[in-house]
Amino acid sequence: MTVPCVRVPTSRGEETRQALAERDLLDGTHEIDVESGELYIPVTDAAAVPEEYEVVERAVPTRETQTTPADVLGFEPSYERLGEVVILDEDDDARAREIAEAVVESDLTVRTVVNRASKVKGDLRVREWDVLVGESTETVHREYGHEFHLDIAEVYFSPRLATERHRVVSQVDADERVVDMFAGVGPFAIPMAARGATVVACDLNPTAVDYLRENARRNAVDERVTAIDGDVRDLVGECEGWADRLVMNLPHSADEFLDTAVALAGEDCLLHYYDIQHEDDPFGPGESAIRAAVAESEIDYAVSVETERIVRSYAPHEYNVCLDVRLTAR
Repeated sequence: MTVPCVRVPTSRGEETRQALAERDLLDGTHEIDVESGELYIPVTDAAAVPEEYEVVERAVPTRETQTTPADVLGFEPSYERLGEVVILDEDDDARAREIAEAVVESDLTVRTVVNRASKVKGDLRVREWDVLVGESTETVHREYGHEFHLDIAEVYFSPRLATERHRVVSQVDADERVVDMFAGVGPFAIPMAARGATVVACDLNPTAVDYLRENARRNAVDERVTAIDGDVRDLVGECEGWADRLVMNLPHSADEFLDTAVALAGEDCLLHYYDIQHEDDPFGPGESAIRAAVAESEIDYAVSVETERIVRSYAPHEYNVCLDVRLTAR
């Protein structure tokens, strides 16, 4: 018996699998098959697969059924996985512990289960956690062929942004000069360096920078990544006019650093600006702030908005958005 499968080269397998998973299209009852350098990824609904992918019929092995947390609970719980850590976001402590017990009882490969105990806070962008199962909040997360060692209690990292990071990274050419202004443990910087870019990656959190340096070595790009422990505004004297590309993933306060971004920009620079805005005008405030910062610059830049993208819902009536904006010196 055949089932619909997305056929892709093995080199694109992980990115395709993640993209299909985000659309809830993976067929978990069948195994992914490989033959002659191509992967066959079973899907539940061929008609819902984006047109960019090739769908074929193929006989693939049936997957041995695994026990999921939903099987144990009788309902589908909401959780995220970050390496061997499962992350819950439950207001009810009893419900959180019930889900944690079900996760342990299931066949998931898990070492730690935590529940969010606070919002992201402070300049270092960390949050508190209730550890429900296990002890360590340290883990290794794998994303699009790269590994990131981190401690969720000490650094900020969101697995939900994997597709957005890949979108941006895929634009990078070899020999580009990139400044990642708020780099964390390197989920933008390291894959950009893997594509051949020279990356200066800055963060205020010294623990994040320690992990960034380790992750650069772990992914064999340490010769192309310069990790800076400190305020990105201090880079202006050394890197003024240097960058071909700037990443500003600090959506609550990136506007406060736009003067620095413009100062770091080279003659032709693409700026990835992340913002949180109301659904009524998700992109206008960011564009206005960028144009205002450029107007104050000593260099006369043409400003062109190349992409306006809603990354995800952030809160009721609010979006996390990205503007890809090109600055070209005239």
